[in-house]
Amino acid sequence: MIEGDYPRDLIGYGAARPDPRWPGGARLALNFVMNYEEGSEASILDGDAGPETGLLEGVTGVPAGMRDMNAESLYEYGSRVGFWRLMGLFREAGMPVTVFACALALERNPEAARAIVAAGHDICCHGWRWEKHWLLSEAEERAHIERAVASLERTMGSRPLGWYCRTGASVNTRRLLVEEGGFLYDSDAYNDDLPYWDTRHGRAHLVIPYTMDVNDSKLTNPAGFSSGKDFYDYLRQTFDCLYREGAAGSGAMMSVGLHMRIAGRPGRAEALRDFLGYVRGFEGVWVCNRLAIARHWALVHPHQS
Repeated sequence: MIEGDYPRDLIGYGAARPDPRWPGGARLALNFVMNYEEGSEASILDGDAGPETGLLEGVTGVPAGMRDMNAESLYEYGSRVGFWRLMGLFREAGMPVTVFACALALERNPEAARAIVAAGHDICCHGWRWEKHWLLSEAEERAHIERAVASLERTMGSRPLGWYCRTGASVNTRRLLVEEGGFLYDSDAYNDDLPYWDTRHGRAHLVIPYTMDVNDSKLTNPAGFSSGKDFYDYLRQTFDCLYREGAAGSGAMMSVGLHMRIAGRPGRAEALRDFLGYVRGFEGVWVCNRLAIARHWALVHPHQS
C-alpha cells in the first residue's frame, strides 16, 4: 500500500491540540452514556441462531439453537430495574445523560421511552438492534440504519442526530451515515479525547470519540474491574487527570459508559453515586449531553477547508 493512500490517521491533532473552549470556560466536558440495549439483543425469539452471550454476569453454557433463560433474565433486569435506578441517580444529581438507544429495545418499552423524553435526555442511535454491523452486508446495514432512524423518530418524537454501533463500525458505516444525511455526529471511534472532523466521505462529518476504558462493561470482563470500588477509582483517576490538564488550556472530554444491567445493579450504582458526588465538588466542569458537545464543536470549531 502506498503511504499516501493509508486510510488510518495515526497523528490526529499531534502536539497542537486545540483549546476546546468549552462553555463557561470549563476545564472538562463530562458526558455520561446509558446504553439501552435490553430487548434488542440476539434471541431465539427474534429468529436468531442462538442466544446473546455478550456483557453477561457469567459464561453461558446454553448452545446455539436453544433459549438461554438466564441470559434473557439478566438482560431483563436492565430494563425492569437498572434503567429506573440510573434515571433516579441522574435526576437526583441534576445531570444530563445521553442514551445510546437500540431502536427495537425502546419500541418494546414505551414507558422507558416516555421517561427519557420527559427527562430531556438526548438519544444517540445504537442501531436497529444490538448487533455487530461488521457482519452485515452494505445493503443490510443501509436498511438497518434507515429502519432504526424511522423507529426512533416514531418512538421518541424526533429523529436521532448521533450514531454509535455495537462495539465498532463496519468499513461502510461512516460512509452510510454521511449518505443518510441526517446525523450531526457518530461516536464509532476511541482514538481521541476531543471531537474531530472526518472528510473522507464527501463532506465534513463530526466524530465524537467514545470510551472502552471508562466503561462498566469491564465489570463483566475477568480482566477488568472486579468491584464497584475498582470502577469508582478508575472514574476518579481519569477525571483527575483530565481536569488537571484542562487547567493548561488543553481541556478534553470525558465519556463514561454505563449499561443498565451492569451499572444498574445496587453495588455498582452506589459506586456511580459516589462519583457523581465527587464531581459536584469541582468547579469548571461542563456536565453535558453528547448532542450539546456536537453543537458546540460545530459552532466553535467548524471544519476548515
